[in-house]
Amino acid sequence: MEISASLVKELRNKTGAGMMACKKALQEKEGDIEAAGVLLREQGIADAAKRASKPTGQGTIGSYIHGQGKIGVLLEVNCETDFVARNADFQKFVKDIAMQVCSADPLYVSREEVPAEVVEGEHAIYRTQAAATGKPEKILDRIADGKMEKFYERVCLLDQPFNQDDSMKIRDYLTEITAKLGENVKIQRFARFQLGEALET
Repeated sequence: MEISASLVKELRNKTGAGMMACKKALQEKEGDIEAAGVLLREQGIADAAKRASKPTGQGTIGSYIHGQGKIGVLLEVNCETDFVARNADFQKFVKDIAMQVCSADPLYVSREEVPAEVVEGEHAIYRTQAAATGKPEKILDRIADGKMEKFYERVCLLDQPFNQDDSMKIRDYLTEITAKLGENVKIQRFARFQLGEALET
């Protein structure tokens, strides 16, 4: 079917994908812009997965200060080339993630970073809580596993809903920027400072 330039442009604005990729996706989905967007996202996930092993020796240190100096974030995000590190979309991504860390206060980048003893301790607490409600023994672990997902969503940056679009998680945003830039992008580490918290500790 014939795909109008305006439809291609609309999909490009929504997804950030290239014009030809947008046109091809729209043709494949017979002009359905929502379905074409899903297809592009799926393709992006596949591309991002392929790039995940690429070395990321470049990048930038981003920062964000909030509340007239009450909260500050430092963030390292890596990519493959200095060219991409200077790209406006990459810089926006870094800023967005720094703001996410500021507002959502994660403790780890990913669930793989959570110490085993913390995971075991949380799981045991949730299992005990479930047992206290009289739930059958055979489903206690399943209930605890479900609560662990909420725990990861609270403390792990990649599992958190994106504060600017809660229909996606930060890992989805990372996948999108990786696909858009055509390079492996990695959130390496962050530090969040809140005025007075050292004194409270």
